[in-house]
Amino acid sequence: MYFNQKVNTVRPRVVNTARPYTTPVNTVRAYGVNVVKTSACWVWRPTRPNGALGKPPMNDKGFVDSGCSRHMTGNIAHLSNFQEMIEVMLHLGEEHMVNNYCVSQMCDKKNYVLFTESECLVLSPDFKLLDESQILLKIHIKDNMYSFVMKSIVPKDGLTCLVAKATLDESMLWHRMHGHINFKNINKLVKENLVRGLPSRRFENDQTCVACFKGKQHRASCKSKVLNLITKPLFMLHMDLFGHTFVSSLMHKKYCLVVIDDYSRFTWVFFLKTKDETSEILKNFIKEMENLVDKKVKVTRSDNRTEFKNNMMDDFCKDKCIKKEYSVARTPHQNGVAERKNKTLFKAARTMLADSKLPITFWTKAVSTACYVHNRVLVVKPHNKTSYELFRGFKPALSFMRPFGCHVTILNTLDNLGKFDGKGDEGFFVGYSLSSDVC
Repeated sequence: MYFNQKVNTVRPRVVNTARPYTTPVNTVRAYGVNVVKTSACWVWRPTRPNGALGKPPMNDKGFVDSGCSRHMTGNIAHLSNFQEMIEVMLHLGEEHMVNNYCVSQMCDKKNYVLFTESECLVLSPDFKLLDESQILLKIHIKDNMYSFVMKSIVPKDGLTCLVAKATLDESMLWHRMHGHINFKNINKLVKENLVRGLPSRRFENDQTCVACFKGKQHRASCKSKVLNLITKPLFMLHMDLFGHTFVSSLMHKKYCLVVIDDYSRFTWVFFLKTKDETSEILKNFIKEMENLVDKKVKVTRSDNRTEFKNNMMDDFCKDKCIKKEYSVARTPHQNGVAERKNKTLFKAARTMLADSKLPITFWTKAVSTACYVHNRVLVVKPHNKTSYELFRGFKPALSFMRPFGCHVTILNTLDNLGKFDGKGDEGFFVGYSLSSDVC
Protein backbone atom coordinates (compact mmCIF):
# COMPACT_ATOMS: atom_id res chain seq x y z
CA MET A 1 0.00 0.00 0.00
CA TYR A 2 1.37 3.42 -0.99
CA PHE A 3 0.44 6.98 0.09
CA ASN A 4 1.71 10.38 -0.98
CA GLN A 5 3.65 12.75 1.21
CA LYS A 6 4.77 16.08 -0.06
CA VAL A 7 8.40 16.89 0.57
CA ASN A 8 9.43 20.54 0.20
CA THR A 9 12.75 20.76 1.99
CA VAL A 10 15.14 17.99 1.20
CA ARG A 11 15.04 15.66 -1.79
CA PRO A 12 15.03 12.06 -0.49
CA ARG A 13 18.29 10.18 -0.97
CA VAL A 14 18.16 7.20 -3.34
CA VAL A 15 20.21 4.22 -2.21
CA ASN A 16 20.99 0.79 -3.61
CA THR A 17 20.86 -2.65 -2.04
CA ALA A 18 24.38 -2.50 -0.67
CA ARG A 19 23.68 0.05 2.13
CA PRO A 20 20.61 0.22 4.48
CA TYR A 21 18.60 3.42 4.59
CA THR A 22 16.15 4.43 7.33
CA THR A 23 13.15 6.71 7.18
CA PRO A 24 10.10 7.14 9.43
CA VAL A 25 7.70 6.12 6.70
CA ASN A 26 7.36 2.95 4.63
CA THR A 27 7.22 4.62 1.21
CA VAL A 28 8.00 8.12 0.02
CA ARG A 29 7.07 9.29 -3.50
CA ALA A 30 8.74 12.51 -4.56
CA TYR A 31 10.43 13.84 -7.66
CA GLY A 32 9.38 10.76 -9.64
CA VAL A 33 11.05 8.19 -7.33
CA ASN A 34 9.46 5.43 -5.25
CA VAL A 35 11.51 4.28 -2.27
CA VAL A 36 10.27 0.95 -0.92
CA LYS A 37 11.41 -0.60 2.34
CA THR A 38 12.17 -4.33 2.40
CA SER A 39 13.32 -6.73 5.08
CA ALA A 40 17.00 -6.25 4.21
CA CYS A 41 17.41 -2.76 2.79
CA TRP A 42 15.82 0.07 0.87
CA VAL A 43 15.35 -0.22 -2.87
CA TRP A 44 14.15 2.34 -5.35
CA ARG A 45 12.43 2.54 -8.71
CA PRO A 46 11.52 5.57 -10.87
CA THR A 47 7.94 6.54 -11.77
CA ARG A 48 6.45 8.40 -14.66
CA PRO A 49 5.89 12.17 -14.37
CA ASN A 50 2.19 11.71 -13.58
CA GLY A 51 3.02 9.55 -10.58
CA ALA A 52 1.83 6.26 -12.13
CA LEU A 53 4.10 3.26 -12.11
CA GLY A 54 5.67 2.59 -15.50
CA LYS A 55 5.42 -0.82 -17.12
CA PRO A 56 8.68 -2.71 -16.37
CA PRO A 57 10.70 -4.13 -19.28
CA MET A 58 10.29 -7.89 -19.88
CA ASN A 59 13.92 -8.93 -19.56
CA ASP A 60 14.31 -12.64 -18.80
CA LYS A 61 18.12 -12.77 -18.74
CA GLY A 62 19.48 -14.05 -15.42
CA PHE A 63 22.87 -14.41 -13.72
CA VAL A 64 23.97 -16.76 -10.97
CA ASP A 65 25.85 -14.45 -8.60
CA SER A 66 27.93 -15.70 -5.68
CA GLY A 67 28.36 -12.15 -4.42
CA CYS A 68 24.73 -11.08 -3.99
CA SER A 69 22.95 -11.77 -0.71
CA ARG A 70 19.41 -12.16 -2.12
CA HIS A 71 17.74 -13.05 -5.40
CA MET A 72 17.11 -9.77 -7.22
CA THR A 73 15.08 -8.84 -10.30
CA GLY A 74 13.97 -5.74 -12.10
CA ASN A 75 10.95 -7.42 -13.67
CA ILE A 76 7.97 -7.59 -11.33
CA ALA A 77 6.37 -10.18 -13.60
CA HIS A 78 8.85 -12.73 -12.22
CA LEU A 79 7.33 -12.35 -8.72
CA SER A 80 4.28 -14.46 -7.93
CA ASN A 81 3.38 -12.76 -4.63
CA PHE A 82 4.79 -9.23 -4.45
CA GLN A 83 4.52 -7.76 -0.93
CA GLU A 84 6.06 -4.89 0.96
CA MET A 85 8.27 -7.17 3.09
CA ILE A 86 10.16 -9.51 0.76
CA GLU A 87 12.13 -12.41 2.20
CA VAL A 88 13.31 -14.33 -0.86
CA MET A 89 13.62 -12.02 -3.85
CA LEU A 90 14.05 -8.24 -4.10
CA HIS A 91 12.32 -6.14 -6.74
CA LEU A 92 14.79 -3.46 -7.78
CA GLY A 93 12.59 -1.66 -10.28
CA GLU A 94 12.38 -1.59 -14.02
CA GLU A 95 15.76 0.10 -14.42
CA HIS A 96 17.43 -3.10 -13.15
CA MET A 97 17.64 -4.93 -16.48
CA VAL A 98 18.94 -8.32 -15.30
CA ASN A 99 18.07 -10.95 -12.70
CA ASN A 100 20.62 -12.06 -10.09
CA TYR A 101 20.28 -15.38 -8.28
CA CYS A 102 22.11 -15.85 -4.99
CA VAL A 103 24.26 -18.96 -4.60
CA SER A 104 24.13 -18.94 -0.81
CA GLN A 105 20.32 -18.88 -0.83
CA MET A 106 20.26 -21.89 -3.15
CA CYS A 107 22.55 -23.67 -0.67
CA ASP A 108 20.30 -22.62 2.23
CA LYS A 109 17.62 -24.76 0.59
CA LYS A 110 19.99 -27.77 0.87
CA ASN A 111 20.83 -27.64 -2.84
CA TYR A 112 24.34 -27.89 -4.30
CA VAL A 113 25.81 -25.40 -6.78
CA LEU A 114 28.68 -26.57 -8.99
CA PHE A 115 30.65 -24.23 -11.24
CA THR A 116 32.62 -25.79 -14.13
CA GLU A 117 34.61 -24.38 -17.01
CA SER A 118 31.57 -24.18 -19.29
CA GLU A 119 28.45 -24.24 -17.09
CA CYS A 120 26.87 -23.83 -13.67
CA LEU A 121 24.92 -26.76 -12.24
CA VAL A 122 22.32 -26.55 -9.48
CA LEU A 123 22.07 -30.05 -7.98
CA SER A 124 19.37 -31.56 -5.80
CA PRO A 125 19.84 -32.22 -2.07
CA ASP A 126 20.24 -35.93 -2.91
CA PHE A 127 23.60 -35.28 -4.61
CA LYS A 128 26.50 -37.08 -2.91
CA LEU A 129 30.21 -36.64 -3.55
CA LEU A 130 31.68 -40.00 -4.54
CA ASP A 131 35.22 -39.42 -3.34
CA GLU A 132 36.29 -36.96 -0.64
CA SER A 133 39.85 -37.00 -2.02
CA GLN A 134 38.59 -34.98 -4.97
CA ILE A 135 38.09 -31.95 -2.70
CA LEU A 136 41.02 -29.56 -3.17
CA LEU A 137 39.73 -26.74 -0.98
CA LYS A 138 36.93 -26.50 1.60
CA ILE A 139 35.65 -23.06 2.69
CA HIS A 140 32.85 -22.59 5.24
CA ILE A 141 30.14 -19.97 4.82
CA LYS A 142 29.92 -17.02 7.22
CA ASP A 143 27.48 -14.11 6.91
CA ASN A 144 26.37 -15.42 3.50
CA MET A 145 29.96 -15.24 2.26
CA TYR A 146 32.59 -17.88 1.60
CA SER A 147 35.75 -16.35 3.06
CA PHE A 148 39.14 -17.78 3.99
CA VAL A 149 42.68 -16.66 4.88
CA MET A 150 45.08 -16.89 1.95
CA LYS A 151 48.09 -17.69 4.15
CA SER A 152 46.37 -20.79 5.50
CA ILE A 153 45.96 -22.33 2.04
CA VAL A 154 48.38 -25.12 1.11
CA PRO A 155 48.85 -25.15 -2.69
CA LYS A 156 47.47 -28.27 -4.38
CA ASP A 157 46.63 -29.42 -7.88
CA GLY A 158 44.05 -27.19 -9.51
CA LEU A 159 44.44 -24.27 -7.07
CA THR A 160 46.74 -22.10 -9.16
CA CYS A 161 43.85 -19.63 -9.60
CA LEU A 162 44.28 -18.73 -5.89
CA VAL A 163 47.96 -17.89 -6.32
CA ALA A 164 48.88 -14.29 -7.04
CA LYS A 165 50.64 -13.52 -10.31
CA ALA A 166 54.28 -12.56 -9.99
CA THR A 167 55.64 -9.47 -11.70
CA LEU A 168 57.69 -9.91 -14.86
CA ASP A 169 60.89 -8.81 -13.12
CA GLU A 170 60.26 -11.24 -10.25
CA SER A 171 59.55 -14.07 -12.69
CA MET A 172 62.74 -13.44 -14.63
CA LEU A 173 64.77 -13.23 -11.41
CA TRP A 174 63.61 -16.65 -10.19
CA HIS A 175 64.08 -18.01 -13.72
CA ARG A 176 67.72 -16.92 -13.71
CA MET A 177 68.30 -18.02 -10.10
CA HIS A 178 67.20 -21.56 -10.98
CA GLY A 179 69.52 -21.99 -13.95
CA HIS A 180 67.05 -20.78 -16.59
CA ILE A 181 64.69 -23.71 -16.05
CA ASN A 182 61.32 -23.75 -17.75
CA PHE A 183 58.61 -21.62 -16.14
CA LYS A 184 56.34 -24.65 -16.22
CA ASN A 185 58.72 -26.43 -13.85
CA ILE A 186 58.86 -23.45 -11.47
CA ASN A 187 55.06 -23.28 -11.33
CA LYS A 188 54.92 -27.02 -10.66
CA LEU A 189 57.15 -26.54 -7.61
CA VAL A 190 54.71 -23.94 -6.29
CA LYS A 191 51.57 -25.81 -7.28
CA GLU A 192 52.52 -29.09 -5.60
CA ASN A 193 54.41 -27.49 -2.68
CA LEU A 194 57.57 -29.47 -3.46
CA VAL A 195 60.14 -27.01 -2.05
CA ARG A 196 60.49 -24.44 0.70
CA GLY A 197 61.33 -20.78 0.28
CA LEU A 198 59.70 -20.31 -3.13
CA PRO A 199 56.98 -17.64 -2.93
CA SER A 200 53.42 -18.69 -3.72
CA ARG A 201 53.20 -16.91 -7.04
CA ARG A 202 52.19 -17.80 -10.57
CA PHE A 203 55.29 -17.15 -12.62
CA GLU A 204 54.82 -16.12 -16.25
CA ASN A 205 57.27 -15.15 -18.95
CA ASP A 206 56.21 -12.31 -21.21
CA GLN A 207 59.79 -11.27 -21.87
CA THR A 208 62.38 -12.73 -24.20
CA CYS A 209 65.27 -14.42 -22.43
CA VAL A 210 68.18 -13.93 -24.84
CA ALA A 211 70.35 -16.36 -22.90
CA CYS A 212 67.73 -19.12 -23.35
CA PHE A 213 67.65 -18.53 -27.09
CA LYS A 214 71.41 -18.76 -27.30
CA GLY A 215 71.66 -21.86 -25.15
CA LYS A 216 68.48 -23.80 -25.99
CA GLN A 217 67.41 -22.85 -29.51
CA HIS A 218 66.64 -25.78 -31.78
CA ARG A 219 65.05 -26.50 -35.13
CA ALA A 220 61.31 -26.02 -35.39
CA SER A 221 59.45 -29.33 -35.56
CA CYS A 222 57.57 -30.38 -38.67
CA LYS A 223 54.06 -31.56 -37.83
CA SER A 224 52.93 -34.80 -39.41
CA LYS A 225 50.05 -34.76 -41.86
CA VAL A 226 46.65 -35.29 -40.25
CA LEU A 227 45.03 -36.36 -43.53
CA ASN A 228 46.89 -38.00 -46.40
CA LEU A 229 45.45 -36.88 -49.75
CA ILE A 230 47.33 -39.56 -51.72
CA THR A 231 44.98 -42.45 -52.46
CA LYS A 232 46.99 -44.90 -54.57
CA PRO A 233 50.40 -46.59 -54.51
CA LEU A 234 53.50 -45.26 -56.26
CA PHE A 235 52.15 -41.69 -56.53
CA MET A 236 54.93 -40.34 -54.28
CA LEU A 237 58.23 -41.98 -53.33
CA HIS A 238 60.35 -40.92 -50.34
CA MET A 239 64.03 -41.79 -50.52
CA ASP A 240 67.17 -41.42 -48.47
CA LEU A 241 70.75 -42.73 -48.55
CA PHE A 242 72.40 -43.98 -45.37
CA GLY A 243 76.16 -44.31 -45.02
CA HIS A 244 78.85 -44.81 -45.23
CA THR A 245 79.11 -47.46 -42.51
CA PHE A 246 82.34 -48.13 -40.64
CA VAL A 247 81.98 -51.87 -41.26
CA SER A 248 81.63 -53.21 -44.79
CA SER A 249 79.28 -56.09 -45.48
CA LEU A 250 80.35 -59.47 -46.82
CA MET A 251 79.85 -58.06 -50.34
CA HIS A 252 81.76 -54.87 -49.45
CA LYS A 253 78.65 -52.68 -49.30
CA LYS A 254 78.88 -49.46 -47.28
CA TYR A 255 75.70 -47.56 -48.21
CA CYS A 256 72.00 -48.31 -47.91
CA LEU A 257 69.36 -46.68 -50.13
CA VAL A 258 65.84 -46.69 -48.64
CA VAL A 259 62.74 -46.02 -50.79
CA ILE A 260 59.24 -45.70 -49.27
CA ASP A 261 55.87 -45.54 -50.99
CA ASP A 262 53.88 -42.68 -49.42
CA TYR A 263 50.45 -44.33 -49.63
CA SER A 264 51.19 -47.85 -48.41
CA ARG A 265 54.51 -47.19 -46.60
CA PHE A 266 55.86 -50.25 -48.44
CA THR A 267 59.66 -50.07 -48.28
CA TRP A 268 62.56 -51.22 -50.46
CA VAL A 269 66.25 -51.26 -49.51
CA PHE A 270 69.30 -51.35 -51.82
CA PHE A 271 72.94 -51.73 -50.79
CA LEU A 272 75.69 -49.85 -52.61
CA LYS A 273 79.48 -49.77 -52.66
CA THR A 274 79.59 -46.08 -53.66
CA LYS A 275 77.14 -43.19 -53.89
CA ASP A 276 77.53 -43.04 -57.65
CA GLU A 277 75.37 -46.14 -58.03
CA THR A 278 72.28 -44.33 -56.66
CA SER A 279 70.97 -42.78 -59.88
CA GLU A 280 71.19 -45.98 -61.93
CA ILE A 281 69.49 -48.02 -59.19
CA LEU A 282 66.65 -45.52 -58.90
CA LYS A 283 66.06 -45.43 -62.65
CA ASN A 284 65.80 -49.21 -62.91
CA PHE A 285 63.67 -49.43 -59.78
CA ILE A 286 61.09 -46.86 -60.97
CA LYS A 287 60.76 -48.58 -64.36
CA GLU A 288 60.30 -51.98 -62.71
CA MET A 289 57.69 -50.78 -60.20
CA GLU A 290 55.64 -48.90 -62.81
CA ASN A 291 55.50 -52.07 -64.85
CA LEU A 292 54.66 -54.25 -61.83
CA VAL A 293 51.67 -52.31 -60.46
CA ASP A 294 50.71 -50.57 -63.72
CA LYS A 295 50.88 -47.12 -62.14
CA LYS A 296 53.08 -44.09 -62.67
CA VAL A 297 55.39 -42.36 -60.23
CA LYS A 298 54.33 -38.71 -59.99
CA VAL A 299 56.54 -37.21 -57.26
CA THR A 300 59.85 -38.06 -55.58
CA ARG A 301 60.99 -36.48 -52.32
CA SER A 302 64.56 -36.57 -51.03
CA ASP A 303 67.24 -34.41 -49.48
CA ASN A 304 69.46 -32.00 -51.39
CA ARG A 305 72.50 -34.24 -51.76
CA THR A 306 74.13 -34.85 -55.11
CA GLU A 307 73.15 -38.53 -55.36
CA PHE A 308 69.55 -37.36 -55.90
CA LYS A 309 70.19 -33.96 -57.45
CA ASN A 310 72.28 -34.50 -60.57
CA ASN A 311 71.97 -34.30 -64.34
CA MET A 312 71.21 -38.00 -64.81
CA MET A 313 68.27 -37.95 -62.39
CA ASP A 314 67.07 -34.59 -63.70
CA ASP A 315 66.94 -35.85 -67.29
CA PHE A 316 65.24 -39.11 -66.28
CA CYS A 317 62.54 -37.38 -64.23
CA LYS A 318 62.00 -34.84 -67.00
CA ASP A 319 61.42 -37.60 -69.54
CA LYS A 320 59.04 -39.44 -67.15
CA CYS A 321 57.27 -36.19 -66.12
CA ILE A 322 58.14 -36.81 -62.47
CA LYS A 323 58.18 -33.88 -60.10
CA LYS A 324 61.20 -33.73 -57.79
CA GLU A 325 60.91 -32.28 -54.29
CA TYR A 326 63.86 -31.58 -52.01
CA SER A 327 64.14 -30.76 -48.33
CA VAL A 328 65.94 -27.60 -47.22
CA ALA A 329 69.68 -27.99 -46.61
CA ARG A 330 70.58 -29.13 -43.07
CA THR A 331 66.89 -29.75 -42.31
CA PRO A 332 66.58 -33.54 -42.40
CA HIS A 333 63.22 -33.60 -40.59
CA GLN A 334 61.57 -32.17 -43.72
CA ASN A 335 62.31 -35.55 -45.27
CA GLY A 336 60.85 -37.15 -42.16
CA VAL A 337 59.21 -40.22 -43.70
CA ALA A 338 62.51 -41.57 -45.02
CA GLU A 339 64.50 -40.49 -41.97
CA ARG A 340 62.13 -42.21 -39.55
CA LYS A 341 62.08 -45.37 -41.66
CA ASN A 342 65.90 -45.41 -41.67
CA LYS A 343 65.91 -45.18 -37.88
CA THR A 344 63.31 -47.95 -37.54
CA LEU A 345 65.13 -50.34 -39.88
CA PHE A 346 68.57 -49.92 -38.35
CA LYS A 347 67.22 -50.15 -34.82
CA ALA A 348 65.60 -53.48 -35.71
CA ALA A 349 68.78 -54.65 -37.47
CA ARG A 350 70.93 -53.89 -34.42
CA THR A 351 68.49 -55.81 -32.23
CA MET A 352 68.50 -58.86 -34.50
CA LEU A 353 72.30 -58.90 -34.72
CA ALA A 354 72.56 -58.73 -30.94
CA ASP A 355 70.05 -61.56 -30.54
CA SER A 356 71.62 -63.81 -33.16
CA LYS A 357 75.25 -63.27 -32.00
CA LEU A 358 76.24 -62.89 -35.66
CA PRO A 359 79.11 -60.51 -36.58
CA ILE A 360 78.36 -56.94 -37.71
CA THR A 361 79.43 -57.82 -41.27
CA PHE A 362 75.93 -59.32 -41.63
CA TRP A 363 74.32 -55.87 -41.18
CA THR A 364 72.99 -55.80 -44.78
CA LYS A 365 71.25 -59.15 -44.21
CA ALA A 366 69.74 -57.86 -40.98
CA VAL A 367 68.48 -54.62 -42.58
CA SER A 368 67.02 -56.51 -45.55
CA THR A 369 65.25 -58.97 -43.23
CA ALA A 370 63.88 -56.14 -41.09
CA CYS A 371 62.50 -54.42 -44.20
CA TYR A 372 60.94 -57.68 -45.44
CA VAL A 373 59.24 -58.36 -42.11
CA HIS A 374 58.08 -54.79 -41.47
CA ASN A 375 56.32 -54.67 -44.84
CA ARG A 376 54.21 -57.60 -43.70
CA VAL A 377 53.58 -56.86 -40.03
CA LEU A 378 53.44 -53.07 -39.54
CA VAL A 379 49.93 -51.59 -39.80
CA VAL A 380 49.31 -48.27 -41.56
CA LYS A 381 47.01 -46.31 -39.24
CA PRO A 382 44.74 -44.43 -41.69
CA HIS A 383 43.83 -47.67 -43.48
CA ASN A 384 44.25 -50.23 -40.66
CA LYS A 385 46.00 -52.58 -43.10
CA THR A 386 49.55 -53.81 -43.55
CA SER A 387 51.83 -52.15 -46.08
CA TYR A 388 51.95 -55.40 -48.05
CA GLU A 389 48.17 -55.57 -48.44
CA LEU A 390 47.92 -51.90 -49.45
CA PHE A 391 50.61 -52.31 -52.12
CA ARG A 392 50.03 -55.85 -53.39
CA GLY A 393 46.27 -56.08 -52.81
CA PHE A 394 46.09 -59.20 -50.62
CA LYS A 395 47.01 -60.20 -47.08
CA PRO A 396 50.51 -61.58 -46.45
CA ALA A 397 51.29 -64.99 -44.98
CA LEU A 398 53.55 -65.20 -41.93
CA SER A 399 53.66 -68.91 -41.01
CA PHE A 400 56.92 -69.57 -42.91
CA MET A 401 58.95 -66.91 -41.06
CA ARG A 402 61.87 -67.83 -38.81
CA PRO A 403 63.99 -65.89 -36.26
CA PHE A 404 66.98 -64.13 -37.78
CA GLY A 405 70.21 -66.05 -37.15
CA CYS A 406 68.51 -69.24 -35.99
CA HIS A 407 70.18 -72.61 -36.57
CA VAL A 408 68.85 -74.43 -39.67
CA THR A 409 69.49 -77.65 -41.60
CA ILE A 410 69.50 -77.24 -45.39
CA LEU A 411 68.70 -80.15 -47.70
CA ASN A 412 71.66 -80.73 -50.03
CA THR A 413 70.32 -81.19 -53.56
CA LEU A 414 73.47 -80.05 -55.40
CA ASP A 415 76.11 -82.67 -54.58
CA ASN A 416 76.10 -86.33 -55.53
CA LEU A 417 75.79 -87.94 -52.14
CA GLY A 418 76.60 -91.52 -51.22
CA LYS A 419 74.20 -93.93 -49.62
CA PHE A 420 75.30 -93.06 -46.13
CA ASP A 421 76.28 -89.41 -46.56
CA GLY A 422 74.29 -86.83 -44.67
CA LYS A 423 71.62 -85.13 -46.77
CA GLY A 424 71.54 -81.88 -44.82
CA ASP A 425 74.01 -79.06 -44.24
CA GLU A 426 73.97 -77.00 -41.10
CA GLY A 427 73.77 -73.23 -41.27
CA PHE A 428 72.19 -70.03 -39.96
CA PHE A 429 69.12 -68.24 -41.27
CA VAL A 430 70.07 -64.75 -42.55
CA GLY A 431 67.14 -63.58 -44.70
CA TYR A 432 64.46 -64.17 -47.32
CA SER A 433 64.73 -64.37 -51.10
CA LEU A 434 63.02 -61.48 -52.92
CA SER A 435 63.21 -63.13 -56.34
CA SER A 436 61.21 -66.18 -55.22
CA ASP A 437 58.62 -64.40 -53.08
CA VAL A 438 55.49 -66.55 -53.16
CA CYS A 439 53.52 -64.89 -50.34
